[in-house]
Amino acid sequence: MEPRLDFYKASPAAIKALIGVEERIGKSALEKSLTELVRLRASQINGCAFCVDMHTTDARKGGETDRRLATVVVWRETPFFTDRERAALEWTEALTLVSQDHVPDAVWQAVKPHFSDEEIVDLTLLVSAINAWNRFAIAFRKLPA
Repeated sequence: MEPRLDFYKASPAAIKALIGVEERIGKSALEKSLTELVRLRASQINGCAFCVDMHTTDARKGGETDRRLATVVVWRETPFFTDRERAALEWTEALTLVSQDHVPDAVWQAVKPHFSDEEIVDLTLLVSAINAWNRFAIAFRKLPA
């Protein structure tokens, strides 16, 4: 598979806008470890090889264990994630697959006790951002290095 175009070079203004979103996420109260799990799970769902590779690497650099990284894809069936992480992963899946179930009330009820209103908005921004990055990487065939 060959890359189609370098979207960083083709439209620096578009990428600058996405980077602005990332800067906001970085200033949020969301834990860095949680943000990487969310990015990884959305990227797995979307089948984005570049982003799965990048966020697995970034999570490891942040101290995440191989065991947890290997089981993000089956997080419901493992005891390795906190209730807050589970709520975030469920929110991530619902938003990433929004056309399927339109974020059911049960998912809302699961995330609400673990995050403040501001954190839920920031978590939603995070999920939206990684889905945008996934779409850029997949559409233009950005490959892991």
